[in-house]
Amino acid sequence: MNEAAGLTVLVESPLPDPLPVGRATAIYCAGRCWHRSRHVAALEIAVEGVRQPVRTAGMPRPDVYAEVHGPGWAGPTSPDDPEGHSYRSGFWVTLPIPARPEPGSVDLRAVAQLEGGAEVTAPLGTLRVDERQSPRPCPDVPACSEPCLIAICMATFEPDAALFKAQVDSIRRQTDDRWMCVISDDCSSPQNFERIRNAVGDDPRFLLSRAPERLGYYRNFERALAMAPAEAELIALSDQDDRWHPDKLALLRDALRGGAGLAYSDQRLVRPDGRVLSETMWRGRRNNYTNMASMLIANTITGAASLMRREVADLALPFPLTPGLQFHDHWIAVVALAAGDVAYVDRPLCDYVQHPGAVLGRPDKGDGGGGRLAVLRGGEFDRWRQRYYFGYLAREIQAQAALARCEGRLTGAKRSALRRYVDAQHSLTGPLWLAARGPLRALAGRGETKRTEWELVQGILWRRLIAARARREPWSGGKVLDAAYPPLEPTGFEQRGLRRWRASLRQD
Repeated sequence: MNEAAGLTVLVESPLPDPLPVGRATAIYCAGRCWHRSRHVAALEIAVEGVRQPVRTAGMPRPDVYAEVHGPGWAGPTSPDDPEGHSYRSGFWVTLPIPARPEPGSVDLRAVAQLEGGAEVTAPLGTLRVDERQSPRPCPDVPACSEPCLIAICMATFEPDAALFKAQVDSIRRQTDDRWMCVISDDCSSPQNFERIRNAVGDDPRFLLSRAPERLGYYRNFERALAMAPAEAELIALSDQDDRWHPDKLALLRDALRGGAGLAYSDQRLVRPDGRVLSETMWRGRRNNYTNMASMLIANTITGAASLMRREVADLALPFPLTPGLQFHDHWIAVVALAAGDVAYVDRPLCDYVQHPGAVLGRPDKGDGGGGRLAVLRGGEFDRWRQRYYFGYLAREIQAQAALARCEGRLTGAKRSALRRYVDAQHSLTGPLWLAARGPLRALAGRGETKRTEWELVQGILWRRLIAARARREPWSGGKVLDAAYPPLEPTGFEQRGLRRWRASLRQD
């Protein structure tokens, strides 16, 4: 915690470490900032001297107030009470970070404008910038100009032995044999790791690596992508328990010949025994691979059904940090569409196996509450809070990161769509745009988002209401306003609800 001239400031969200050289990005920065004797009228964060306004500041933090004044607090009596400055100390912002051409560091400083015009600054932290590690060469892949090598990047964790073997066998049966497979295992038990090793055997096309610590599937897929050898110009993602059709890689490779950066296909939904539940993913929802705003709001591209060019994977790395559950394929889909075109093969090229151990279940089946975040913990106002942090804000961070990473590749329309979403929580027309967008597109037969926009609007309204209540007199004593602090991770119950919501949107 930094204190300078009466200003207390602390970043409580994790910051990425390190950032790669030559790669612009956006980071999520949340914490507390307050002055002991004067009201903070405005807050900015300077990134290498360039100031960025923090438009979500002065949010209620009763936990900070209790920490400063003791657990027996009754709450400040008015916004002008000096004792209450720590109460309205919460802030969060997404900061664009420009590309740095060489290793070094990026300094962050808080700049607080105090009531009366005085300005106080304090250091917030330093972001380390290092050279990006070059992909390792694969000595077992012979040099060849045509066709270019495909790196299959698989993430595993405690896989079902039979399903994993079926997936490996389906990869071996590909008619396009110009591939190799890297497997990043996320610290499976020794017994299961040995089963993985036995399943791939001594086949030199498989490279197995165990992560040094538990990462979670989002970071494990990031690690798998980073393991793709230098020779690979195309990259496919693979789950541990699906089954690929023999011509999957060949047809997706053909789909990229038109210049798209990523191609994906339909999938069948099947039981572990092979019984078909659905011949298509698109029962009850429209597919989308052209509309930027719809892709950001509700992803339709499944990572395990995709093949991408190397430059798309490079743009996606490193994955941004967002609050709540994180989904690698949603982020990659946003980057791929922001950077260029996406192609679609209108036939199932793999079987999406539905079983109790899967991260998500059947994607066309809701949660009994409209397929939405209504399954989260009780209280409508608290549900709106979840829709802000895990719905609106997570996508806003992705949009900011895509704007930074894909600058120079974005068309005017795509840049405008991302920018409009980013500004929605602070503009007067943003919530109206979102509220009208879902129903209007559904009426036109374009229901790819399943009207998720309305829940994002509820999240934005929650943020505005909570800010207004923090300024209102008399204050509530924190009985409701303690929900304003940005959570870094959802509870276990919230995670289950988010998985069901994502399954209803077909985001995996």
